[in-house]
Amino acid sequence: MANKEMEVAKGVDLKRYMGRWYEIACFPSRFQPSDGCNTRATYTLKDDGTVNVLNETWSGGKRSYIEGIAYKADPNSDEAKLKVKFYVPPFLPIIPVTGDYWVLHLDDDYSYALIGQPSRNYLWILCRQPHLDEEIFNQLVEKAKGEGYDVSKLRKTPQSDTPPEQEGPEDTKGIWWFKSLFGR
Repeated sequence: MANKEMEVAKGVDLKRYMGRWYEIACFPSRFQPSDGCNTRATYTLKDDGTVNVLNETWSGGKRSYIEGIAYKADPNSDEAKLKVKFYVPPFLPIIPVTGDYWVLHLDDDYSYALIGQPSRNYLWILCRQPHLDEEIFNQLVEKAKGEGYDVSKLRKTPQSDTPPEQEGPEDTKGIWWFKSLFGR
């Protein structure tokens, strides 16, 4: 099933997609602290049509973050296939790292989304609120499974009932990046 072509959302209104999204679950990756909580992404549409991406997580009481840019992989396509570019290490942004960000499912109200990419190594369930109804969560897991994802790797992200609204104390720039190399 992994060779099946993924179905990607079509006709996504980028303006409606902008704003804050909370990570409900994801495949663990070396790019995020293993003890991260209150993880979220904030998207802001820029005048040139690209999207500013701010990914934040809290680990050990400190805020870690990375900023990047997203853009349509094919400006002429109606599919919600984006590319996301970050520069690493964050304290010396010289190496661009580009990844795929495919919106596999988005509800009509733009309140929850399933995000993946063609290798099926990364998967995210996002919601506008820090918590998602369990029935909807299970439906999204089934959608991911139907797209060939090994959903046994999916881990729920701890979210507070009242997530931090302020930036909070920062991890020293670069430390998070170095920790990510070791999956911490």
